[in-house]
This record gives sequence, structure tokens and C-alpha cells, in this order.
Amino acid sequence: MPTTPTLTTPLDLLGRWSLEREIEDRYAAARLRVTGTAVLEQVDGGRVRWHEEGLLERPGSAPAAVHRTLLVVPDAAGSWQVTFDDGRPFHPWSPGLAVDHPCADDLYRGVVDIQDRGRWTVTWQVRGPAKDHTITTAYARPVA
Repeated sequence: MPTTPTLTTPLDLLGRWSLEREIEDRYAAARLRVTGTAVLEQVDGGRVRWHEEGLLERPGSAPAAVHRTLLVVPDAAGSWQVTFDDGRPFHPWSPGLAVDHPCADDLYRGVVDIQDRGRWTVTWQVRGPAKDHTITTAYARPVA
């Protein structure tokens, strides 16, 4: 059950984070893991750039470098929307509430769970003809 967020905007999460992502791929009967960093920084127009990079480990393969960039954009209604770096919509920024993202014939259903200023998670259940995954990413402030 998600924690009731007291931190509600992406501005509350600015800075550098360590990340650990586990991907349970039920179709392939495999577990993959990504370890790395995420940086959330405010950029032009009040938007938040959410950049991740790390190493993907999959059984039987050499680790591979991975990265992605999302933007969290304020809208006219005072809400925030997560977009891909090219501006395509991803999902509303709604900590504690389920959000959906259709991707071809698959459906991503996720939740952002902000525990406190030092920990938060994003969990996706992905179902459809091409995918049957659970993707859990834990973010934590690096220990100095």
C-alpha cells in the first residue's frame, strides 16, 4: 500500500539519487536489475528534468549501460505531467495514486510512492501480449 505523500511535487525531489531497479519478466522467466543514479533538476519553464543512468544486469549477459530522460512539466491547472524527453505524454504526476500508460497493446499501471525526503519508489505492473513485467525502482539519497 502506497504511503500517503506529504511531498507532492517533483520540486520536493530535486537533487541526486541512487537507484535500484528490479524487473521481473514473467514471459522470459527472468529477473533483471539496474543500478545507477538519477538526477532531478529544475530547468527552463519550471520543468523538472529527470535523468537516469546505470548498468543493466541480465542473467547470461554482460552488463549494459542504460539511460533515460523524462520531463515533469507543470500544466495550466496547477498539476504536473510526466513526459518523455521528446515531449510525448507519459502519465500524470500523482504520488500515491495509480496512473496508466498504454504502450501499443500493453498497459503500464504504476504508482509513485514518496516515503520521505530521502526515499521513494516507482512501481509498474505491465500486462499485455508483449509484456508481463513488474518493474520496481527504489530511489534513495546517497550516503555522504
